[in-house]
Amino acid sequence: MKLYVSPRAPNPRRVQMFIAEKGITGIEEVVVEIGKDEHRSSNYRAKSPLAKVPVLELDDGRFLGETRAICSYLEGLHPEPNLMGERFEERAFIEMADRRMELYLFGTIANCIRHTHPGLAPLEQPQFPEFGHSQGQKMREVARWLDGELASKPFVAGERFTIADITAFCAIEFARGLMKFRPGAEGMAHLQAWRDRIAERPSAKA
Repeated sequence: MKLYVSPRAPNPRRVQMFIAEKGITGIEEVVVEIGKDEHRSSNYRAKSPLAKVPVLELDDGRFLGETRAICSYLEGLHPEPNLMGERFEERAFIEMADRRMELYLFGTIANCIRHTHPGLAPLEQPQFPEFGHSQGQKMREVARWLDGELASKPFVAGERFTIADITAFCAIEFARGLMKFRPGAEGMAHLQAWRDRIAERPSAKA
């Protein structure tokens, strides 16, 4: 299999971290340079019609896009260590946590950066700075809620590390780099402590 990724892009990092946590080997990484518009080439669009990364090329020649779908496929191939839930009830609650991280934390971070950061202007036209700044405020509301959740549990979805932690960590790191967001500096001590613990995992350095 081949995994199409782009340097510094947060969604490919989610899959790379998932793969590292699983200890999966043998997946070739192919770099797609977004800064050089390689994701918009006809060759790449044949793999990803909406010009998004990551994409997983399967051994049978099919292409699987969307981060969560790729992780679900890999979880099926490599069930252990389990990151998405053992039974239907746990799977449902982990998916709820993961969706919250993706939609309300990751999504608002991405919108803020896309619409306020000058370096993203070539990729996001037109930019709407006012919308972007409002998304940054909404992100902090979600982060404060998450800080409260992490005051009483060690991980985003409960008592063990799951895909929800991967999504949240990659989101926070994306904000850390381009929004200069530091939870601890904004009074979110539990979120900062969680971030620092996750950053020590080998998968975070993969």
